[in-house]
Amino acid sequence: MLRILHTVSIVFFPLLLLGQQYGITGVVMAKAKAQPVGGATLFLAETGAVAETHPDGTFELEAEVPGPYSLTVFMPGFTTIVREVTLSPEQPVAELELALEGLSIDMESVEVHASRGAYSMSRLRNVEGAAIYAAKKSELIELEKAMGNLAANNAREIYKGVPGLNIWENDGAGLQLAIGARGLDPNRTSNFNTRQNGYDISADALGYPESYYTPPAQALQRIEVVRGAASLQYGTQFGGLLNFVFKKGPRDKPFEFTTENTYGSFGQFNTFNSVGGTVGNLNYYAFYQYKQGDGWRPNSGYEQHTAFGRLQWKPAKRLELGLEYTHMNYLAQQPGGLADFEFQQDPQQSKRARNWFKVDWNLAAFTLDYRLSSRTRINWRNFLLMAQRDALGELGPINRPDPLRERDLISGQYQNVGSEARLLHQYKTNQQLSTFLLGIRLYRGFTDNRQGDASEAAGPDFRFLNPEDLEQSSYEFPSRNVSVFAENLFNITPRLSITPGARFEYIRTSSDGYYKERVFSGGEVIFERRLEDARVNERSLALLGLGIGYQLRPGIELYANYSQNYRAINFSDLAVVNPNLIIDSLLTDERGYNADIGVRGDALDGRLRFDASAFYLRYNDRIGLAEITVPDPIVIERLVAFRTNIGDARILGLESFAEADLWKLFIDQESPWSVLAFVNFSYLQGTYISGQRQFVGNDVELIPPVSFKTGITVRRGGFSGSYLLSHVRAHYSDATNAEVVANATRGIIPTYTVMDLSASYTWKRYRIQAGINNLADTRYFTRRATGYPGPGIIPAEPRRLYMGLRIRI
Repeated sequence: MLRILHTVSIVFFPLLLLGQQYGITGVVMAKAKAQPVGGATLFLAETGAVAETHPDGTFELEAEVPGPYSLTVFMPGFTTIVREVTLSPEQPVAELELALEGLSIDMESVEVHASRGAYSMSRLRNVEGAAIYAAKKSELIELEKAMGNLAANNAREIYKGVPGLNIWENDGAGLQLAIGARGLDPNRTSNFNTRQNGYDISADALGYPESYYTPPAQALQRIEVVRGAASLQYGTQFGGLLNFVFKKGPRDKPFEFTTENTYGSFGQFNTFNSVGGTVGNLNYYAFYQYKQGDGWRPNSGYEQHTAFGRLQWKPAKRLELGLEYTHMNYLAQQPGGLADFEFQQDPQQSKRARNWFKVDWNLAAFTLDYRLSSRTRINWRNFLLMAQRDALGELGPINRPDPLRERDLISGQYQNVGSEARLLHQYKTNQQLSTFLLGIRLYRGFTDNRQGDASEAAGPDFRFLNPEDLEQSSYEFPSRNVSVFAENLFNITPRLSITPGARFEYIRTSSDGYYKERVFSGGEVIFERRLEDARVNERSLALLGLGIGYQLRPGIELYANYSQNYRAINFSDLAVVNPNLIIDSLLTDERGYNADIGVRGDALDGRLRFDASAFYLRYNDRIGLAEITVPDPIVIERLVAFRTNIGDARILGLESFAEADLWKLFIDQESPWSVLAFVNFSYLQGTYISGQRQFVGNDVELIPPVSFKTGITVRRGGFSGSYLLSHVRAHYSDATNAEVVANATRGIIPTYTVMDLSASYTWKRYRIQAGINNLADTRYFTRRATGYPGPGIIPAEPRRLYMGLRIRI
């Protein structure tokens, strides 16, 4: 790995010596409406340089030498214009104002709204940075415009505009994010490729792709969500991409300090403090967050520290280097789950007082962004993860009392290093501009997972009683991955684009260690056997995909895509001993594909934004929960969950989102008032169509058949107020479609409806914010856990109030 990084640096760093003196800048506007046009493509015929206008219509193009140039401006739905420009030593930079005329379509007037405007939700453009998103199902969440309890990372509010998501509410502090899409397991967002500023943050992308670290929402500029068609660029998983993009220091001043302190119910306190600015060619941003709380249930206190620092240096106009470091640690007590009748009696009660969870996360990254020319750029991300998580407690069935014996301790250590390089090149064919992307990813992971007995005391004592001979298991999981991927966006006509792509993967996962078989009688071990276990699994595969986009009219696009998916089994799952869960030792990898077709865009002069689509997800050899009978010293035998390859699943559905500014739409477009209303609706249906006989015809688990969210945000001047209603229909938690089981690890997730209210006021350097989560104090739950943080039903939080003050200097 180091040899490869050294070679790449030798190739790239001499490019620092290149400079640039000549260029063309300006703004592109829509002539009829006098509005900026973002996303328009500009092309210099003499050099092949290509650029794209920013959301405010501005652009910059570089030219290598003085002389005459022919500038072409292209935007779907508008006439293409050509402007002749001459650069000279006396006038090295030309400043232009360019006006585009709309094409006449069916005699209707042309409307355009290219800027993302005041909306908190939008989509990624066809080409952003060093990535292609054309014809893909994507959502872009802009946090500065979002309303809600960001201090608690309230996922229900943050992801309100993303249709089809299933959100598990594990805790009220937002310590771990748990979201899944289209029937995929939400547990720690393991079915998304989860990234921060473009690089991985999960425990082990191959062996254990769960994210114990969630970036603070207050530090984020935006969140990028791309569905299954992201598999070609971001890994083979079915869920797609989830990328957290941090804020940067302001470009126009050397120093800025922001502090935001939030207080809430159940002892919640959160302080977020950041500094940032630009000094010469150096931009910097750093923050420190501390949060603590008592939790609304007994035995649910927590304390978390998160810190981040980034330096971005531009030693030359074309080059930017970045260095980042993230540290996070937290300690949380876990009150455990409840049985169904206990939840009905009192969801606030706790059955476990000795369960604890500790996480320590360290991420480092080196980034390089270089423009070989205005049409060619290189993006290089290198990352290192050193992390550990420890789960301590009593994992016995929740319908039995805590026996107050030695606790179970699961300790995982993760050491990963990766490098991903991308080359993006724009070129012209048949008078149309196309984009080619080529990438390579190198990854090496190492997971050390150990499980054994720990202290019988109640406190957070994360030490094994017999570290040299653990009672359950001890494994090492090294993994390697090499990927090469490519996509090409062909603009066939001003309205039609086709984007084929491919990804080639080499995956090597292995395990080396032991586990123990133990038989109990009367609470004592009467038989024990240690089994050595070592295995290697190597595979190579190719994935293909295709996207098609067609501009029905200016600002409205019909899109469709198809992408193959693959998910490797997690060897670490095989090594965890859980009395509520048995894992099939013959688990196999999962394969399938995602397909989307939809229409999206802006209408009514940008006052209405919408995206409506249908999808089909084929999930072959899907891993899920069955049930199996095992011996039990108390009741002779009992049923427990059995994780195995259930069979082939078919999941299809409709996903839709629409948002409009009602005030500007129906009352007064020029008014300072803004009344934004949105509707997010999804209808999903999943069925097992083959596999184990007892499951064929069953509903696929973790799929709410109907999810509905709607809300309204009112803004005027510095005031903003928001109301959100979330409705999720009942669904099954496992493939057996069990209604209820005694230990509550499987069964129905009942229908629930939750409301949230928030408001803020900004005046100069100050902003005050307050809100109420779960306004109607609804009693509900979103998850049944087989292990931590359960087992059993994990109740969601009741009504919670919060208030915060932000000061920016």
